[in-house]
Amino acid sequence: MGMGGGWGGGVGAVFAAGRGTQPGLPFGGIPEEMQEGVDRLLADEPEHGEPDVAFSHRAPATDRQRLSLGGLLAAHRRLAVAALAGIVVLVAANQAGPLLISTGIDAGMLGRDVGVLVAVVVGYAGSIALTAVAQRYLVMAEGRIAAGIQYALRLRIFTHLQRLGLDFYTDEKAGVVMTRMTSDIENLNQLLGDGLGQLVIQGLTMVVIAVVLFVLDVRLALVTIVLVVPALTVLSLWFRSASATGYLRVRDGIADVLADLSESLHGVRVVVSHNRQARNVVHHRNVLGDYREAYVYTAKVAAVYGPGSQLLGYLGQAVLLAIGGAMVVHHELSLGVLVAYFLYLGRFFQPIQLLVQTYNTYQQGMSSLVKLNGLLATDPGVAEAADAEPLPTVVGAVRFDHVSFGYDPAHPVLHDVDLDLRPGETVAFVGRTGAGKSTIAKLVARFYDPTEGRVLVDGHDISKVQLSSLRRQLGVVPQEPFLFVGTLRDNIAFADPDASDADVLAAVEAVGLGDLVERLPDGLATAVHERGQSLSSGERQLIALARAFLARPRVLVLDEATSNLDLASEAKVEAALDRLLEGRTAILVAHRLTTAMKADRIAVVDAGRVVEWGPHERLVEAGGTYAAMYATWLRQGAGEEVA
Repeated sequence: MGMGGGWGGGVGAVFAAGRGTQPGLPFGGIPEEMQEGVDRLLADEPEHGEPDVAFSHRAPATDRQRLSLGGLLAAHRRLAVAALAGIVVLVAANQAGPLLISTGIDAGMLGRDVGVLVAVVVGYAGSIALTAVAQRYLVMAEGRIAAGIQYALRLRIFTHLQRLGLDFYTDEKAGVVMTRMTSDIENLNQLLGDGLGQLVIQGLTMVVIAVVLFVLDVRLALVTIVLVVPALTVLSLWFRSASATGYLRVRDGIADVLADLSESLHGVRVVVSHNRQARNVVHHRNVLGDYREAYVYTAKVAAVYGPGSQLLGYLGQAVLLAIGGAMVVHHELSLGVLVAYFLYLGRFFQPIQLLVQTYNTYQQGMSSLVKLNGLLATDPGVAEAADAEPLPTVVGAVRFDHVSFGYDPAHPVLHDVDLDLRPGETVAFVGRTGAGKSTIAKLVARFYDPTEGRVLVDGHDISKVQLSSLRRQLGVVPQEPFLFVGTLRDNIAFADPDASDADVLAAVEAVGLGDLVERLPDGLATAVHERGQSLSSGERQLIALARAFLARPRVLVLDEATSNLDLASEAKVEAALDRLLEGRTAILVAHRLTTAMKADRIAVVDAGRVVEWGPHERLVEAGGTYAAMYATWLRQGAGEEVA
């Protein structure tokens, strides 16, 4: 999907691109021998239109509700009711066999009535056919329910992740988040697609068989209840408790495995350069060991429950064979009823084995549901107020009104920062690493909210305005820009996918990317690899600047935009910055004084406080912290040894 091409069209649009209606897309065309078949497919393709997607930083009431199986199924209640009806038909048809066999033995074989035998055979065949039809209908209904719930749930989780602030992603491992979106939803989908239906089928089968056993002979049914059911109930309650604990450990274990894998893959260059492969393998083996132990625990629990329930069934059958056989010998029970009773008794214990496997699926799904509810219960660190108003068009006056902040409130990072930035002014923040410069930039972008004080733009407290209206007028260029998989145009037009080609080209020329675009084989349509690894640091930074230029923000925050560049790339980025900052309020987090010296005013940050504030010349004349930094920079430039 091209960022500038919209969302509509679907498959038809892609095929049409091969016919020349959308030049520039990376599509190889359709072979002539396949074109006729493609045209037939397109003739029947419905119009997909534009998807109705609305995002809000305030979660609607429906998204605040806890997930539950009942709530998920309620959204598909018609299909759920239809599936339940299919289950009833399936169980009834499937359990008609032993009764028909009993009738065939007593009335047909022992009663020597051929007509009854024929009727029994026809009825048995009909029950088999009805079972097959009901099974097919049930599978289709379950599949549609699972697909619909999975779609809605993935969209809800993804939307919630979009609302969460940087604090969540700082504290949580990426692999754990991926586990919520992948294996946890897959487990829930497996439960809804097959496990829950099987759980109902086997449970209903046991209830139906229990009723039939009482109908066939009350005495034998009472013996079954007294001998088998109490022990089976106790065993099942133990299994429920033990397996629930085990599967929660399994969910935590797989999350840790994926988190460690994700971290190793993302840091593969550092791993290789520091020869950490062997130690990483040892660490991953330990993580896998914890996951294996949790999984083995659940297997041990199932290994006790399955054979234990089967043993109870065999003991019950042995006792009932002795009692029932004596009743047949004394003519207190017919042979056909005894045969039917044993067939039903075997079927009564058969679902128990299936319930073990199905209940494992159920516990895995419920454990995943617990984890998903935990994620959805996480509130955004930066929440939009219920009465938030849109931020009107601003000129770019920024004020820090006695701002204090700490990522951990008990350990403040900033202390009583009180500054006024004039519209169109460029202000550089300099200081030692860890002094709080980047934290100030994050507060302006409202990635975090101050612990004390306020940040105002044109007199508006940014904590009380709608986040979307704030972000539309505020641009951020990070130290290491992130590029997405797609085309070069997609990445430049990231904040404005509907921008015209003329606007994109204007941004390219404004930041000096024209030479790069001309060198690339497909120009703006050139594919960008994951994270932009096929481009240099300077090229990625220029693309980020072009992205910011196209967004036309009134306030621009640049966090160490040139700190990782060589001198040639830095010169290009500095030239692009001059054009980008023109007429905008800019906040520069600068490590290099060459960048800071171009600012209208400079704020020197030390231990979370602004200790000096003013133009470059005045700060040098003051002879304070900045003057010392400047003197050190001059000596380094002259090649002198710095003490």
